[in-house]
Amino acid sequence: MNVKEFEKKEKSTAELTVLVTPEEFEDAVQKAYIRGRGRIQIPGFRKGKAPRKMIESIYGVGAFYEDAVEALAPDALDAGIRERELDTVGRPSILDFDIGEDKSLSIKFLVSLYPEVTITEYKGIAAPRPDVTVTDEDVEHELGHVREHNARIEAVEREAREGDIVNIDFEGFVDGVAFEGGKGEHHDLELGSGQFIPGFEEQLIGAAPGAEVEVNVTFPENYTPELAGKAATFKVKVNEVKVKELPELDDEFAKDVSEYDTLEEYRASLREELAEHRGEEAKSAFEDVVLSRLTDNVVCDVPDAMIEEQLDQMLQNFSYNLASQGMELEHYFTMMGITVDDFRKDMRGTAERQIKLDLAFEHIAKVENFDVTDEDVEAEYQRLADQYSMKIEDVKRAVTADSVKTGLKLERARKLVLDSAVVEEKPAEESSADVDTGKN
Repeated sequence: MNVKEFEKKEKSTAELTVLVTPEEFEDAVQKAYIRGRGRIQIPGFRKGKAPRKMIESIYGVGAFYEDAVEALAPDALDAGIRERELDTVGRPSILDFDIGEDKSLSIKFLVSLYPEVTITEYKGIAAPRPDVTVTDEDVEHELGHVREHNARIEAVEREAREGDIVNIDFEGFVDGVAFEGGKGEHHDLELGSGQFIPGFEEQLIGAAPGAEVEVNVTFPENYTPELAGKAATFKVKVNEVKVKELPELDDEFAKDVSEYDTLEEYRASLREELAEHRGEEAKSAFEDVVLSRLTDNVVCDVPDAMIEEQLDQMLQNFSYNLASQGMELEHYFTMMGITVDDFRKDMRGTAERQIKLDLAFEHIAKVENFDVTDEDVEAEYQRLADQYSMKIEDVKRAVTADSVKTGLKLERARKLVLDSAVVEEKPAEESSADVDTGKN
């Protein structure tokens, strides 16, 4: 077997034609006959006993050609890839085959090639970085959350007001028929929180404990398909009306909710926590833009085979995430009114950008020629063992040393890009005349 033709096509694909000798082809045809003769009944012969020439005389000389080609294809493809030293991805397909006058066989494959990558820039990428500021209002807002979390809830004998918590039993009906998931008992609902369907909570304002209220609403158009846009009636019983009693903001409050003795010390600690959190958010936002701009700098033709494999992985990961939340993928798609094909179409651009980012790190690692020592590999094995609470020997059995080396090189490439990135200078402040005040 040897390569007869090789022609590169668009999007990192190529047509590879491999020539199989007459002897190899005849051997494959004979084996196909032996495998397939048991399925063929020829008058005058017991089933599976008809000679090959007799079968070929009736069904044609090519009766076993397709089976022979399928049997030869994997070895022919491997031989062609080795001869041309190709780096392929995905699953190749057979485009055509041809039988020569000398009974040699030519098989034409369509293969996807690992894309050639160039990067216009990967060091010193500029990106904006949000300012990290924490105002007094921010601190008081956070303090308010803590205060709400530590509020006392007390029942009152009066009509419900916005901001109160009502404990309710309810059941929903569409066209007079109760629908699945529309019933609940002893549910606490804060009026004004927007937890329920728009219009539901407002109709409970003014209801006293023991009241029975009929609430009429219309489900939003983006609700579950079986209920979207439909009018519904909820029969609601108000069991209790409760109010929040917020604690006083003083030193005793600080002692109760923190390790600090005074309210001012606690405020200072909240300011530090907010600054640290926002600093991490700013760093993450900066890095996201840097990597996005790195992806924009990648020049390559990503073959469809790589995109399809990435989409397979994304779909699998999405399914696992849903399962961890107790939901099946099929149920999610039904609820959202989409199909698997819709998901793959919507995520195709994201998949291609992720591939380009991965290719960028591989290219950078090759260009920079990072050196990974045995000590580096051993340290990474230990880190993985600690992270997953496993014995290091078990990690080594699960992950090859080559995979660890590759992972370390890619991480160093990522670190190089981010460490060398620079904060983009902000443009000059807009004049007040250019600022949209929202007034006509």
